[in-house]
Amino acid sequence: MLPFSQQLISWQKQHGRHGLPWQGRDAYRVWLSEIMLQQTQVATVIPYYLRFVASFPDIAALADATEDQVLTHWSGLGYYARGRNLHKAAQLIVKKHRGEFPRDFEQIIELPGIGRSTAAAICALAYHERRAILDGNVKRVLARYCGIEGWAGEKMVEEKLWQQAETLLPECDVATYTQALMDMGATVCTRTKPKCVLCPVQADCVALQSERIATLPSPRPRKAVPERLATFLLLMHGNDILLEKRPGSGIWGGLWCPPQFDDEDAARDWFDRKGMDASEGQRLDIFTHTFTHFKLHITPLKIQLVRKPLIAAQPGSIWLDAGEALGAAIPTPVRVMLKKVVRG
Repeated sequence: MLPFSQQLISWQKQHGRHGLPWQGRDAYRVWLSEIMLQQTQVATVIPYYLRFVASFPDIAALADATEDQVLTHWSGLGYYARGRNLHKAAQLIVKKHRGEFPRDFEQIIELPGIGRSTAAAICALAYHERRAILDGNVKRVLARYCGIEGWAGEKMVEEKLWQQAETLLPECDVATYTQALMDMGATVCTRTKPKCVLCPVQADCVALQSERIATLPSPRPRKAVPERLATFLLLMHGNDILLEKRPGSGIWGGLWCPPQFDDEDAARDWFDRKGMDASEGQRLDIFTHTFTHFKLHITPLKIQLVRKPLIAAQPGSIWLDAGEALGAAIPTPVRVMLKKVVRG
């Protein structure tokens, strides 16, 4: 019987995904896709990717862009630190590598937002270098095939998975093998309802043969999801809305948001201290936005102002038409609120 790697390579050539817009040996496009695909599905990424490369076709164009322009293209994709790090990395590549994406693994892994698996994927897919990857899909494939128990986020379990990833590497055709691992995890060895009858390595899969497909890999230990509250002030003058630029770090770093507070009392105190005059106000429906590690319950307060306050002249604040703001670098829950405002 053929080795694991050769069975996957043969499967990939016949059944794997071909024609994805980033496939090829362009390191910039491979890098961009790998960052976008972190914790995000291919179907979601493709339209963002196409818009992104249309505006920033190469590293130089990305480096020359402002952070706000980059985040505007990233808006709605989530995990915004990825977009900020992508922009910082492009500027470093221009400064240190003359705009050419580095070929050396150690130089690649030094770039912001790039870890061991992402650097290895770039080396394997763009440069056909013999490197092992271990993203979420690959962890699942290897945990089942090798029968590795435990949550993949635990250090000892991850070390076992890395060891297997290195051991199973083929001597050649690494790019095809790497894509096969990704495609297997995404289309066949899925988290729920895996298509084991279509798997090219089912005969040797420990999880399948021991009837542990449903329990491998072990799930993340359950913890209570923290819940937080936030109040947004949707300060309107006509159809214009006041937005503030968030600090560079933290959630929604560098994005534009309405003034945010812990509760309604804090929002009203801030409003009163600013001496603003309101002609009308209403509390919109509370809604919940779920992050990876917590849930945020948002109360939007829509207030029509008699006049625009001087605060808008301060750095980091801007008035935008609510419809135009939908095209700015704003997070998803702010877009939800603004759509309600635009619809009236």
